[in-house]
Amino acid sequence: MFVDHAAVYVEDLERGARFYEQYFDGVRGERYENPRTGFSSYFITFDGGNTRLEVMHNDAIARPVDRGAREYAHVAFNVGSRERVDELTAQLVTDGYEKISGPRVTGDGYYESCILDAEGNTVEITG
Repeated sequence: MFVDHAAVYVEDLERGARFYEQYFDGVRGERYENPRTGFSSYFITFDGGNTRLEVMHNDAIARPVDRGAREYAHVAFNVGSRERVDELTAQLVTDGYEKISGPRVTGDGYYESCILDAEGNTVEITG
């Protein structure tokens, strides 16, 4: 297993993506938008593709702006296959963890499920 990506919400998607490009040598991928939900994002790739950050915006989600505070949205683990996503998701549910979505194919092509960890943080499982 490996960490696939981390994600952060921003108020201004273009400004957020530029920051990681300008200061951390990130390379911006194609913009993803879902007009129905007000969600949009970029994957920023670092270090020749080994590390990625998803910079996200959602019109319906307010985030604190005082003192520049931001909140990470999720951490994602790639488990290697769709079958393993299904198996691990089922095991986590059996063990008492809350499933909040999936497994499913998302609009941007991921096969994923999301669960809440022991502290209520969102963990995305991709394959």
